[in-house]
Amino acid sequence: MKHTYHIEGMTCSGCEAKVKKDLSTVENITDVEVSKEDKKAKITMSKHVELNVLQESIGGKDSKYQISLPNSHSKEEVTPNSCCSTDKKEQYSHQHNHQPGKYYCPMHCEGDKVYDKPGDCLVCGMDLVPMKPTDSEEDKTYEKLWHKMKIVLLFSIPVFIISMSDMITNNPLYNVMSLEKWNWVQFVLTIPVVFYACWMFFERAWKSIINWNLNMFTLIGIGTGVAFVFSVFGMLFPHVFPEQFKTADGTVHLYFEATAVVLTLVLLGQLLEAKAHSRTSGAIKELLKLAPTDATVVIDGEEKKISIHDIKKGDIIRVKPGEKVPVDGTITEGNSTIDESMITGEPIPVDKKEEDEVKSGTINGTKSFLMVAEKVGSETLLSQIVQMVSDASRSRAPIQNLVDKIAKYFVPIVVVISVITFIIWWQFGPNPKLVYAFVNAIAVLIIACPCALGLATPMSVMVGVGKGAKSGVLIKNAEAIEKMDKIDVLITDKTGTLTEGKPSVEKIVVKKGDENEVLGKIASLNQSSEHPLATAIVTFAKSKDVTFSKVESFESVTGKGVKGSINQEVILLGNKKLLEQEEIKEFSAIEEQVILEQKQGKTVSYIAIGKKVVGYITITDAIKKTSFDAIQELRRQGVAVIMLTGDNENTAKAVASELNLTDFKASCLPQDKLEYIKKLQEQGKIVAMAGDGINDAPALAQADIGIAMGTGTDVAIESAKITLVKGDLQGIVKAKNLSHAVMKNIKQNLFFAFIYNSIGIPIAAGVLFPVFGLLLSPMIAALAMSFSSVSVIANALRLRTIKI
Repeated sequence: MKHTYHIEGMTCSGCEAKVKKDLSTVENITDVEVSKEDKKAKITMSKHVELNVLQESIGGKDSKYQISLPNSHSKEEVTPNSCCSTDKKEQYSHQHNHQPGKYYCPMHCEGDKVYDKPGDCLVCGMDLVPMKPTDSEEDKTYEKLWHKMKIVLLFSIPVFIISMSDMITNNPLYNVMSLEKWNWVQFVLTIPVVFYACWMFFERAWKSIINWNLNMFTLIGIGTGVAFVFSVFGMLFPHVFPEQFKTADGTVHLYFEATAVVLTLVLLGQLLEAKAHSRTSGAIKELLKLAPTDATVVIDGEEKKISIHDIKKGDIIRVKPGEKVPVDGTITEGNSTIDESMITGEPIPVDKKEEDEVKSGTINGTKSFLMVAEKVGSETLLSQIVQMVSDASRSRAPIQNLVDKIAKYFVPIVVVISVITFIIWWQFGPNPKLVYAFVNAIAVLIIACPCALGLATPMSVMVGVGKGAKSGVLIKNAEAIEKMDKIDVLITDKTGTLTEGKPSVEKIVVKKGDENEVLGKIASLNQSSEHPLATAIVTFAKSKDVTFSKVESFESVTGKGVKGSINQEVILLGNKKLLEQEEIKEFSAIEEQVILEQKQGKTVSYIAIGKKVVGYITITDAIKKTSFDAIQELRRQGVAVIMLTGDNENTAKAVASELNLTDFKASCLPQDKLEYIKKLQEQGKIVAMAGDGINDAPALAQADIGIAMGTGTDVAIESAKITLVKGDLQGIVKAKNLSHAVMKNIKQNLFFAFIYNSIGIPIAAGVLFPVFGLLLSPMIAALAMSFSSVSVIANALRLRTIKI
């Protein structure tokens, strides 16, 4: 369960970090998100924590930090008075609203901070990226950069030609005018490049130094800035420079071409990055395109076209052949086939009939049907998928923390290396010593730009999350990707996870009394329960046309069954534990028959009326066809698969044997599952838990990775880090394969970035010159730097084509 609180007193990132850390130490709190800008804390709990406990954790009532309930409750906020009284569907949907017009820094300089307007990151200066990317936004960004690129090319190419012409014998340009005048031409042509098209790089460099968040723009700004200032100074005051810096004509060697061309190549890298970045966010854009814009509502027998934003719960909607389902709901009339591939990843259309659920964004086949709207707006599955993919795409993997630590020291080290390079060439290099020293020092600064290092993790995460969404695997954050790759134990529930979750009554056996009368009583009792077994009994009773009665004092006994009174007579329906709890001992006469049924993998519930067992009811729930193959594949990958079920020992053993599970444990209450996972974690195991019911929520929250079946309850989904839209165990195999591919891709990117800098910096410093006479000019260094960033992005994009 997740609640939103208001927090006063946070004034800086340090405050934000302290509040988050203190709240995270509170028992039963599994995740904390804190924002000093919004003055909010979103807290995920396995069990409700009182407000005064939260206040104590951050310093008590006299602390500068004060936590309180939200003043007003919008769709984004749920009052956490009681986790039991809060509507669970509302509790889930409030976190999955769209956030139009929100932008974030791809380098995650300030964690999950978002901005309301496009622009540059206040810390590192990178272009902010839209959380909900649209073609128009990304086209606008690309067009803006392309416009600047055209300006840059227009002025940089002549500068480059003028500079390179000096290598021609009897340079023909000098027949037009002198070198001194051509230097002035280069200066004039470089001004638009520096002060218009690429001025943003210098602004970012300045911000990075002021905030001491040194990055690629620090190195770009210092390198090209020094080259430009040096050239201007050398052009205006050549007499102050030593002879080593001067040509035969008495002019100083200038580097306007290095400044212009390097900035051009950096801008080219940004342009290519913008293009590539739009491809990485393609999954979100494709999901957004799935949503139809209007729907046909039936009012008093008449059909009317309205916007999907005007649809209300309870509206009757007609979905015509070929149309997209506008919202989530249930078919009330008609039947058809629905293409659900866009949210499940399965290409085969699914047959749908009356009382079957349909999801927004899926495509109707060749028949028309009526449906009732049950989830609209941000509550629809499609909206939740889009929000989850968006949030996960900009989340940080734990491995990124290592990268951040390295990057923190990387830029200062590069600057030091650049200074050392200058000194060594100045003292020991060939003539002109100062010229060599200056050029090589700048080359070191430019080639070492850590852009590739910064992009290595977030690009792979973004593409991987999008790939998962297309395959029906919804990943809540990047941490889940990293941990999923490391799991060595999978804990799974039985009903709805290994089995279809659609139980049906096979038979009812009554030893004492009339069968229909007994069936009517237990069906009446189960009308108040939402458990799948209860639904099966009620459906079976209705088919037998039995009489239902009024139930009083209904009680659902977790993990055991249900009880209640009809005409002052106590009715029990449940397992052996329920009978023992109610001190009913005389059931040995039918126990042997019950055990025989259980050994065949069936679920059997005892029926007791007035403290006497009168019979039992047998319920079957078919094992999913894909469960066996999925379990074998996971075991092949070294993952132990253990079933924890509330069902009895005999039924559990039969299912475990059929599926060749590693181990199983029967008669588990919710707290038993929780404790079992804790014990495994104490042994050093990385545990994933797959479940679909409310009783699975605590275990899902405790596990290192909670995996919810999309066919299950909202509470289970909210407690999990990964949701399988189709509710199929094969989805776990997909999630495992995807996480492995993403982590492998990240490591490839990091390896490439580190190796590139490890090789590039020494070459730029001139280590090859003594042996091979090779030097790396600043222009070639800039080209190599741009290529490294684009290579990282291209490698991340490969994830779009992998098979999981």
